[in-house]
Amino acid sequence: MSYTVSNHKLQGSNVDHQSSPNTGGTMASGMPDTIIIHYTAGPSAKSAIRTFKDDDANVSAHIVMDFDGSITQMVDFNVVAWHAGKSKLGSRSGFNKYSIGIEIVNAGLLEKDDEEGGYEAWWGKNYKESEVVKAIHRNGGGARYWHKFTDEQIAATKELCRVLKDTYNITAIHGHEEVSPGRKVDPGPAFPLDELRQEVFGLKTKEEESDSPVGKEGKVSASSLNIRSAPSTSGEKLADPLPNGTNVEVLEEGDGWYKVKTTVEIEGWVSAKYIKMD
Repeated sequence: MSYTVSNHKLQGSNVDHQSSPNTGGTMASGMPDTIIIHYTAGPSAKSAIRTFKDDDANVSAHIVMDFDGSITQMVDFNVVAWHAGKSKLGSRSGFNKYSIGIEIVNAGLLEKDDEEGGYEAWWGKNYKESEVVKAIHRNGGGARYWHKFTDEQIAATKELCRVLKDTYNITAIHGHEEVSPGRKVDPGPAFPLDELRQEVFGLKTKEEESDSPVGKEGKVSASSLNIRSAPSTSGEKLADPLPNGTNVEVLEEGDGWYKVKTTVEIEGWVSAKYIKMD
């Protein structure tokens, strides 16, 4: 598949356009700079599109992605859509103003149906075991059952995010669960969110770098070091600069940057050259 963006509209052989009335006006200059990944928690693209076209629903997204990877764009990329709701990460809140919302058709969280067999969605549809993954959510809790995303959806999402990154000042990709923890759980552990970020931003995997610092501890070697929301100097500062000697754990590595966690549980990206590994 191949996409382009023209006048804030996605172009491609599997792209359709329908308009949602639920928008908040044109974004500020320099926006969007973030992508938010969601699942629809519904049965079909048709049902999601119908909801987003309902002016009483007060909800919308820029993109709806069907099971086969086909896309319906409902809001221009430079216009505010109502997909993130009450949201906050670091010092930034209200992510509708900054982000492109991608809604992927997926049932989301399922319940095991011991009587009928299989796994049931909230509206009653039963899914086979081959369509389900049992996994622990990144925000905690025990193992639960989640509807699998299709290979076509995952591939199309990766390509779409690459094009959006190249077109706009995209410095971060978040799950709805990360900007609204405790309120939202999408896209959940069935979606390869970390893999998506690695591929779109060119981050190295552990397999690609056997002597990776990931999982190891280090110290800030600069007099102070900014910690940001994305591996870029344009990423938002998440907290006060880390002072010299601050202990950090490296969570990810990519293109001269480390994603680190401090002892006070702050997570963000820092310039790798200012971290001295133990």
